[in-house]
Amino acid sequence: MCGICGFAGPGDEAVLAAMNARMAYRGPDGQGTSFHPRHGLHLGHRRLAIVDIVSGAQPMATLDEGLCVTFNGEIYNHQELRRELEAKGHRFQTSHCDTEVLLHGYREWGQDLTERLSGMWAFALYDAERSELLLSRDRFGKKPLYYHLRPGFLAFASELSALLEHLEVPTGLDHGALRKYFAYGFIPAPGSLYAGVRKLPGGCNLLVNLDDFSSRLSRYWTYRIEPFDTLPADPEAQWGEQIRELLDKAVARRLMSDVPLGVFLSGGIDSSAITALAARRVAGLRTFSIGFTEASFDESAYSSRAAALFGTAHSQEVLSLSTALGILPDIAARLDEPMGDSSLLPTYLLCRETRKHVTVALGGDGADELFAGYDPFKALRAAEGYAALCPRPVHQALRLLAARLPVGHSNMHFSFKVNRFLAGLSQDKRLWNPVWLGPVEPALLAELFAEPCDPEEVYSEAIEAWDDCVAPDLVDKTLEFYAKLYLQDAILVKVDRASMLNSLEVRAPFLDLELVDLVRRIPHRFKFRDGQGKYILKKALEPLLPADILHRKKKGFGAPVGLWFQEGRLDLDGLSLPQCIDRSVVERVWREHRDGAADHRLLLWNLWVLGRHTGRRAA
Repeated sequence: MCGICGFAGPGDEAVLAAMNARMAYRGPDGQGTSFHPRHGLHLGHRRLAIVDIVSGAQPMATLDEGLCVTFNGEIYNHQELRRELEAKGHRFQTSHCDTEVLLHGYREWGQDLTERLSGMWAFALYDAERSELLLSRDRFGKKPLYYHLRPGFLAFASELSALLEHLEVPTGLDHGALRKYFAYGFIPAPGSLYAGVRKLPGGCNLLVNLDDFSSRLSRYWTYRIEPFDTLPADPEAQWGEQIRELLDKAVARRLMSDVPLGVFLSGGIDSSAITALAARRVAGLRTFSIGFTEASFDESAYSSRAAALFGTAHSQEVLSLSTALGILPDIAARLDEPMGDSSLLPTYLLCRETRKHVTVALGGDGADELFAGYDPFKALRAAEGYAALCPRPVHQALRLLAARLPVGHSNMHFSFKVNRFLAGLSQDKRLWNPVWLGPVEPALLAELFAEPCDPEEVYSEAIEAWDDCVAPDLVDKTLEFYAKLYLQDAILVKVDRASMLNSLEVRAPFLDLELVDLVRRIPHRFKFRDGQGKYILKKALEPLLPADILHRKKKGFGAPVGLWFQEGRLDLDGLSLPQCIDRSVVERVWREHRDGAADHRLLLWNLWVLGRHTGRRAA
């Protein structure tokens, strides 16, 4: 796992060095640069050495120097591709480096290479003969890639902060993106906090002609639910066996490493399944968890139980949340872009503990999005019935009553869930999911920015995901929302930042392409059934996991930020917030929260992170 950067146009080696240095923690094992004078192209790379430690330095070029690449990620099928390319006459210089496969693969297949790759990646590949630079990002956007493009200038980097080291990159705030940040709790691709900067969306290639800086953005893959037309005779048994076999293959692929490797283990179904499969192949498998002294946020008993069951060498750090609170300012200050998920804190702590022992970890990301594991899936049918039967005046009265429920700050407190449910139902059904998840509903968003809020614009990505889903059922539409937006721009961003701040690579077996292609075709009634999420996954894992793990209640991985704001242990004093935000509204919601009159934990957290993050120089 690494960091990449580069530019074509104005700038020199000192600029590239500054961009590279900004990402040093992403690649502490080495750095490299290359310059291609014909197009004024500078390429940079920071390396976290995982595979082919001796000969995998980057940027890497072909022997004739016609192609050069800087690459962040892992290609899990690189050995199969290497054999195929060697059979076609390609001669490799490295013994088993996945980076070199990109060079020969591009020479053989051009942009079609990306459709053949299985893995996670962001890369920039220079083709001197064609005067082109190809930027590419993996299907789900697990690896980040920011860029700025205008006539005569292109710059890109793995991190926004590295990109901004080039003074030609504009730093004016994108107010539309800022509103989306408060609406979703994240900034959806292709937007970023800065008006001139874009994220390359997952599943996309951007081809730039370096002679005239014209470009073509193309999508080579998208997640789409397309249920099977016919079912097998025994779908639970057949699909269950296929899921188990494909997950086993996915875990095996992700054990590829020339450095120590382990598994995140919370004791839930996802991490326990990965642990069970990895433990079959790795003697003395290392597993890792983080625990807290506060019971409603602690999973340490479950992780210890699973570790004992599979005989792993388990490392577990147990902290008080008060102790953990002390490192929050430092984490927020090092963030690349603000994010609204407070589970960033325990995720960072887990990665910090893991990195003390290994360089690579496997995690359970993707299972909730693919198999309907989140709580909002349980609300869909009730919401559908409520929306059909409850008159608007009655709904407004119920909202007023719910707002008077006692505020509580335990994990997923009853009043929090009720008020979130009703807030979503104040909107069109296309907006239920983002409003249930987001920090601010449209009415308060309009107050916060002191201007009208157009939900069609603010939630345009969620509406597009809803409308593009060919399956008519609410569960399928919600699955596509989570897989296309929330997974890419919230979950995977959080894990990337938390892990890379600790120089740790994290791999996600549930996002393996073969497994995803099967799961997206399984009808939703086998994913969410009788109020139970992950139904078919649990059936598939019955031979691997005991019932108490398969059916334990899901516990969120969060922090009590609501309580911290109420007690004044987190506050908004001295924060540098953009001028477009109405400070009187900020003061009001903070006062209401401190007084226990309302639960504004999500909005306050988003404000706090925005005010603390390192990229606020444009504010």
